[in-house]
Amino acid sequence: MPKYVAFLRAINVGGHVVKMDRLQRLFEDNGCVEVQTVIASGNVIFQSPSRSETALAAKIARCLEDGLGYPVATFLRTPAELAAAARRKPFEGDAPNLYVGFLASTPPAAAVRALRACATAVDDFRVVGREVYWLCRTSFGQSEFSGARLEKVLGAATTVRNITTVRRIADKLAS
Repeated sequence: MPKYVAFLRAINVGGHVVKMDRLQRLFEDNGCVEVQTVIASGNVIFQSPSRSETALAAKIARCLEDGLGYPVATFLRTPAELAAAARRKPFEGDAPNLYVGFLASTPPAAAVRALRACATAVDDFRVVGREVYWLCRTSFGQSEFSGARLEKVLGAATTVRNITTVRRIADKLAS
């Protein structure tokens, strides 16, 4: 049975508090098995008999909206896709304040150019497939750029994780 990682937007931020056991039950009620949550920020490892990632993401998003009462953008990755995202080094040198934005699909070239035009001495961006790599040379909270602005520039929903979290989940999948 295929294994996936779901990266969920709007879990335990902005006043939306969700206990991880409830999130796990919602996935199980949706036919997923071997469900594990990783960190309380909307990261879920699971297996599903579904072989259509797009259909599965839409089904999970509907289930979460029904169960939680608000829309939850859902981004799925296979273990191999996540491992590649975790290993990628889109910037030269050590990038301790590196974030990964997960998208549902590859953004159009015009959106990528618009994002690259937003680069400053503090923030820089690289898009590789369905991931946006955001190098923030200060702390995330001190950046003038935000996740909301990222979505606006790209014209697509996204959810952002620190590279440490991405690597931790990838390592968990590999063990």
